[in-house]
Amino acid sequence: MVLKSIVRELLDLRDGIGSISRRSSDGRHNSRRRGRSYIAPEGSTSSSSSIIDQSRWANIPPELLVDIIQRVEASETSWPARRDVVACASVCKSWRAITKELVKTPEQCGLLSFPISLKQPGPRDAPIQCFIRRERPTGTYRLYLGLSPALSGDMSKLLLAARKIRKATSTDFIISLVGEDFTRTNSTYVGKLRSNFLGTKFTIYDSQPPCDPAIQSNCKLQRKIFPKQVTPNVPASNYSVATISYELNVLRTRGPRRMQCTMHSIPISSVQEGGTAPTPTEFTNFRDEQFPTVPVSNGKKPLVGFSSNSLAEPLESILNTKDPLVLKNKAPRWHEQLQCWCLNFKGRVTVASVKNFQLVASAEPSQNVSVSEQEKVILQFGKIGKDIFTMDYRYPLSAFQAFAICLSSFDTKPACE
Repeated sequence: MVLKSIVRELLDLRDGIGSISRRSSDGRHNSRRRGRSYIAPEGSTSSSSSIIDQSRWANIPPELLVDIIQRVEASETSWPARRDVVACASVCKSWRAITKELVKTPEQCGLLSFPISLKQPGPRDAPIQCFIRRERPTGTYRLYLGLSPALSGDMSKLLLAARKIRKATSTDFIISLVGEDFTRTNSTYVGKLRSNFLGTKFTIYDSQPPCDPAIQSNCKLQRKIFPKQVTPNVPASNYSVATISYELNVLRTRGPRRMQCTMHSIPISSVQEGGTAPTPTEFTNFRDEQFPTVPVSNGKKPLVGFSSNSLAEPLESILNTKDPLVLKNKAPRWHEQLQCWCLNFKGRVTVASVKNFQLVASAEPSQNVSVSEQEKVILQFGKIGKDIFTMDYRYPLSAFQAFAICLSSFDTKPACE
């Protein structure tokens, strides 16, 4: 009860800060209208951050503060109660720093807390279970955290959303943190999936560069300036992190779909004994750096070439210097009584569909990957209703990468089945 009262007071404090800032802004407006001006003390500020830092919560001793946040983090293990942990991080700088230190990555705790958790690898032992809801009229796909819509109800946590955009020669799936805005100019943009004309090959683009410092340094030299980047809030570019290929099956004689995913940003060593996968700790991209803008004047050509794919090829060549992780779909078995292809989804899939698949690691004998690791299902996706699908992923994939791979299954593939 004490913890819940503390969190309740935190939420009331946050609401109170908003009302204080609004009243202060109204007061400044009224003073200007009356022709009065006030001189503030040196070093003072009227922002809401100063109000937070001067509150009684910011002056709590660090030892007590750590104990409070530890108890909140340990007691709230599922959404929507998990949002109390996020509320602790939004109180002030000291609370945010301690909360970020105490909250572990999904690999360590199996929980999703902050938006950056969607870019971090999942747990090693048990998969994170999610479901995808397809909205046919709008071409929108929403990823929720939970076992299924029936068990989660209306309180499901929205993780990611994607909008399908058809073009003349390709299809794009724009992925965002929110379900209403799918523009690249918004900070909620996290990446996209692009297909070729036949829908047999897909490329996953990430909005931020790989967290490997060696790759980042090389990517900065290859950075391209786009005409729209005259405004500071436009993301710098997309970074190709994975490719998905579907095997052609024009004669329809080789069973269901066969797919292969090459994760350029994840080395094969991540599934070896003692291996690790890249784990970003915060959202970073080149728009935060001080790069000179390129003025575009009428009648003159821009000084830098503008190509959406010019950055992807050099990055892939850099990433391919290491052996990338390759995923392939697990081969189904033919069921004589049911007269269909079957996979063991352990009750997570209930409707037969050509979209259903399970992905496992594919490695050469020289890559020293144990047989048990190659048998582990890293990602499984299947249908449970008319427009409801389950998605379970685990290490070394992240929620964003797993969601993008599953989106490739929704595109039409006339040459594959």
